[in-house]
Amino acid sequence: MKPLVERFMRYVKIDTQSDPESNTFPSTEKQKVLSAMLAQELTNMGIADAHMDEWGYVYATIPSNSNKKVPVICFCSHVDTAPDCSGTGVKPILHEQYDGHDIVLPDDNAQVIRTKDHPYLLKKIGEDIITASGLTLLGADNKAGVAVIMELASRLVNDPSIVHGDLKILFTPDEEVGRGVEHVDLNKLGADFGYTLDGSELGSLESETFSADGVEVVIHGVIAHPGAAKGKLVNAIKVAADFLAAIPKSTLAPEVTEGREGFIHPTDIKGGAESAAVKFIIRDFETSQLAHHEKLLEDVLKGVIARYPGSSYALQVKEQYRNMREVLDLHPQVVQHAADAIRQSGIEPISLPVRGGTDGSRLSFMGLPCPNIFTGEMALHSKHEFVSVQDMERSVEVLVRLLQNWEAAAH
Repeated sequence: MKPLVERFMRYVKIDTQSDPESNTFPSTEKQKVLSAMLAQELTNMGIADAHMDEWGYVYATIPSNSNKKVPVICFCSHVDTAPDCSGTGVKPILHEQYDGHDIVLPDDNAQVIRTKDHPYLLKKIGEDIITASGLTLLGADNKAGVAVIMELASRLVNDPSIVHGDLKILFTPDEEVGRGVEHVDLNKLGADFGYTLDGSELGSLESETFSADGVEVVIHGVIAHPGAAKGKLVNAIKVAADFLAAIPKSTLAPEVTEGREGFIHPTDIKGGAESAAVKFIIRDFETSQLAHHEKLLEDVLKGVIARYPGSSYALQVKEQYRNMREVLDLHPQVVQHAADAIRQSGIEPISLPVRGGTDGSRLSFMGLPCPNIFTGEMALHSKHEFVSVQDMERSVEVLVRLLQNWEAAAH
């Protein structure tokens, strides 16, 4: 088995699912199992400063072998898997020389990865595809990125003919619950520019994400004994239901938007007759549009509240992340070097806006401009998740060329 495949299949067997309800960091202690393993493997390669810190971050440096002053580059992936689907007991399956047929997963024959649902598979005929067995997600998001970076590290350590500047490696926990860089130490990392390895199809280079806010609405009703409630009771549950029903459904909802269209999306509702809380995520590629979406949401809420005398509300907006394009536009060479590396690898770069966020979104605004490069991970957060071995191999090739491009451009 190829070392890259062996690494990947070993990593996905480790349960690293994060937990959005946890108040600890990382949100699950089991993420540190993989992080500690990665730190030890990097140490075994001869990387002297490789370590995992108290928060579960892995830091490592592969020193420059260039005589030029090259900007310090960081490659970053996250170790956690999404809470959406079980990551316990992952059994990866290697489908060699994929033949183009639908893939029936053996542990649950109802789970079928169909080409009509995943047309990217038809581009992978003849390649080697890795899936899970039907009971769990695979974890290619983002252990494909982890395996790619680890394979790159091994190659750089063992092949001094690849000339490069200082390379920093960063593995993060809790990306899937939006907390991946909360405790990262950028001073210790010491990088000038970064790249997350968390993209999907071959050639994708992502330099634009949603801007994102979270909104929590708390609706206060008027409580009374239901046996004597006439003319008194205002049920917060019913107010919340009318509020949700009044939000636009044919526009500004994730199920009816695509491309560069933003949305308002309720994600959680809790409460009782006295008070009810509804949480939303607000997304748009234009940061200024977030305020418009939030005003629309509050205007709808005010209209509903007005129909229920005695009820009231509180609305709180919390910034989550911003479109990394706003930072990357100030550093065009970061994206250009990556696009050149992809072309030099015989691949045409694909630039699409990310309808989500990455660690790179927040890292960019923290001072580390950080676009996102493909690894081949597909059908994310589901039992149908898959990855092409050849896509991962091409990702490693792109990273080698990318480091060489930074070195060649230095003085």
